[in-house]
Amino acid sequence: MSARRAAALMVQGTGSDVGKSLLVAGLGRALTQRGFSVRPFKPQNMSNNAAVTADGGEIGRAQALQARACGVAPLADMNPVLLKPQGDASAQVVVEGRVLGKVAARDDHTMKPQLLPRVLASFARLAARSDIVLVEGAGSPAEVNLRAGDIANMGFAAAADLPVVLVGDIDRGGVIAALAGTVALLEPAERARLRGYIVNKFRGDPQLFESALSVLRARTGLDCLGIVPFFAPARALPAEDSVALEAWSPHPPREGALRIVVPRLPRIANFDDLDPLAGEPGVTLDLVPPGRPLPLCDLILLPGSKATLADLAALEAEGWDIDIKAHARRGGHVLGICAGYQMLGQRIADPAGAEGPPGAAEGLGLLEIETVLTGEKLLVAADGIEFASGTPVRGYEMHLGRSDGPGTARPMLRLGARRDGAVSADGRVAGCHLHGLFASDAFRRAFLARLGGTGDPSFDYEQRVEATLDALAQHLEANLDIARIVEIAHGR
Repeated sequence: MSARRAAALMVQGTGSDVGKSLLVAGLGRALTQRGFSVRPFKPQNMSNNAAVTADGGEIGRAQALQARACGVAPLADMNPVLLKPQGDASAQVVVEGRVLGKVAARDDHTMKPQLLPRVLASFARLAARSDIVLVEGAGSPAEVNLRAGDIANMGFAAAADLPVVLVGDIDRGGVIAALAGTVALLEPAERARLRGYIVNKFRGDPQLFESALSVLRARTGLDCLGIVPFFAPARALPAEDSVALEAWSPHPPREGALRIVVPRLPRIANFDDLDPLAGEPGVTLDLVPPGRPLPLCDLILLPGSKATLADLAALEAEGWDIDIKAHARRGGHVLGICAGYQMLGQRIADPAGAEGPPGAAEGLGLLEIETVLTGEKLLVAADGIEFASGTPVRGYEMHLGRSDGPGTARPMLRLGARRDGAVSADGRVAGCHLHGLFASDAFRRAFLARLGGTGDPSFDYEQRVEATLDALAQHLEANLDIARIVEIAHGR
């Protein structure tokens, strides 16, 4: 690989969900505020929470948030390999923003070395337009069973000749062993790339950890670059993947609040669609896990899915289809987004196995549409209006196939010259393909008003995300040695 034009640093973790994505976003905002041109990069991601890029591709949602933190448009080069788990022990493979095909879990390791040249090319293009590239690893570099052909952690760091900072999560316990054990399991050449470590998600008095620093120094030879206190406002930012849903707990129902219920599908995708609703003080959002019936509520919202037929089958196995139909018979409101919209129709067919094994199934029958999952995936940012309220909407489409039928004569949205979605004759069941529509404040308030509720007129969702990124940057400025991190990125 030719010498890079930008400084670069790779942030790796002792495990998944230690806070790498959030740290990269916060560092990106902090360094941008210091005047650097910064780009985020993740060689390989595995997530069904994806975003459409400015150049018409798709990347992991975390990289889109990191790009926003850096004040730049998201690009396919920022996450050149995205694996999207499907329903049959396989994953859809997205390379440079476009679907390449699918791979069985057992064959994943044989594919990665073939993709390394394209990953390095994406990195080089970003480096050519940046002062600093912040690279995020995946999982842990100490997973020795996955070392062969690695392109996500030390394999990429070696190929691109990058220094590495290691992150440990003290909130889950055992951070000293996690840091020391990770370093011990690395090969000598890999350990030589380490330049320091960060203790993340600290609760309490950081001085209580000071005696551990000398132990870690003796065990690893590394200096601590900062002890970062737990950053509770992070819940206002879009989550990277479904791991975050394991910690989901609904707010206690508030008197007079609307209750919105969302069945937690096994392969739920793009669930940050729910974030603006969760931020409304007049809404109680209940993300119902398997094993619980759907409770009485004002709205059932069917979310997106990476494997529509598989998740429809899972929904029926839980008996949630019975709950949804009973809710509709009582005059309750139902909304489906993307795959959730398709599930509300009469029939879904996947003749070529685009999202799993080929097949077809009857839908919930609440909208007069049928869906066929064929053709190239539609990846496009879109804006328009909702017909019922006349309010503007903005978001993105990310789906296969077409949904047609008599129900589309009553569309939910107008997106430019196109119409999208369907609404039942009584107006109580609706669906569309547009992700992100609840981030449009006027639409969200009008929608909640139709349910009998009230949106907070002072709640600006996009402004809240920006304010949270600014607060995160300030948080890291106060608790990390950012000057030293910049030196490390420059190879010093």
